[in-house]
Amino acid sequence: MSALPEVGASAPRSVSELRSRFRQGKAALLDHFRASRASSTAATRLIRALTKHVDLTLGDLWEHAMMPPGAALLAVGGYGRGELFPHSDVDVLVLLPPDQDHANDALRSSIEGFITACWDIGLEIGSSVRTVAECIEESHRDVTVQTALLESRYLCGARRVFNDFRRANTEAMDAKAFLRAKTLEMRQRHQKFEDTPYSLEPNCKESPGGLRDLQVVIWVARAAGLGKTWNELAAKGLITPFEVKQLQRNEGVLKLIRARLHMAAGRREDRLVFDLQTAVAESFGYRPTKGQRASEVLMKRYYWAAKAVAQLNQILMLNIEERVNGLQDAPMRPISDRFLERGGMLEVATDDIYERDPHAILETFY
Repeated sequence: MSALPEVGASAPRSVSELRSRFRQGKAALLDHFRASRASSTAATRLIRALTKHVDLTLGDLWEHAMMPPGAALLAVGGYGRGELFPHSDVDVLVLLPPDQDHANDALRSSIEGFITACWDIGLEIGSSVRTVAECIEESHRDVTVQTALLESRYLCGARRVFNDFRRANTEAMDAKAFLRAKTLEMRQRHQKFEDTPYSLEPNCKESPGGLRDLQVVIWVARAAGLGKTWNELAAKGLITPFEVKQLQRNEGVLKLIRARLHMAAGRREDRLVFDLQTAVAESFGYRPTKGQRASEVLMKRYYWAAKAVAQLNQILMLNIEERVNGLQDAPMRPISDRFLERGGMLEVATDDIYERDPHAILETFY
């Protein structure tokens, strides 16, 4: 695959020049992706390139806005995770030092100028302005804020206040409470999206088996100090190397579909609605045949990935729950020759029980 175009090479002298550089650079990245072969690698490279392009742009805007020296700019949410899709929102946090007065006219003017400039150049920005103490207070009230802050990433400004924030945020994290809240949130989300990965018009981000099911695993694992990548989770014994490969492959498929869906819609759209399925399928190079529409080929690929993600999500969430609640150290109570009970969960006596005796699976339900 050809290299991505270089963008943001020279520093602009004005916001007007920055606007031109940002829009031309983003257009070049999207054009390159549109013309490339539909692959998970191409989608990953685009997501990283868009993130880097926005990072550089925000850094320049921060300087133009003459922000106070003690403040810092943080990427949060999906942007903090380093995952910007073609039409993703860009969520940022302006982190203020503890002695900064929100009502200060000069500060308010600088922040308003920065946010206005972001919108002016074409960034769909979502912003909040808080001190470290306010961040912690708000995260205790709202698990959505807590989740966004968990994935925060330093962009520019004062590193000292960022380091203070990371330390305070880590100390304030209650892994058990966070796990309970995210598990409940996930169940409610699944119900909202029909409780199945096989919806006719699935949301590739929010539906069961969508990207959110992968993100929630990383969130709860990270909050518990169990890792923030699939390989780190494998090193902790939460998943096998084979399952890591499955996760990475299917995550790549979902990211590719979401990126192509944004391109086909020309806006942020995560639903594979009927009106867009054919366009997305054609962007993959799929063509109708006598017995199958192009959209059917696409959806079959989506359903395979979503099914695998839904299954792996269940396995990982249970394994993480065991670690967080200390259930792996709970005593085992024999139920039969083949099965044991531990912490309210059914365990097999040996890992190869179903290979040696396939009929044992029927005993699971008695």
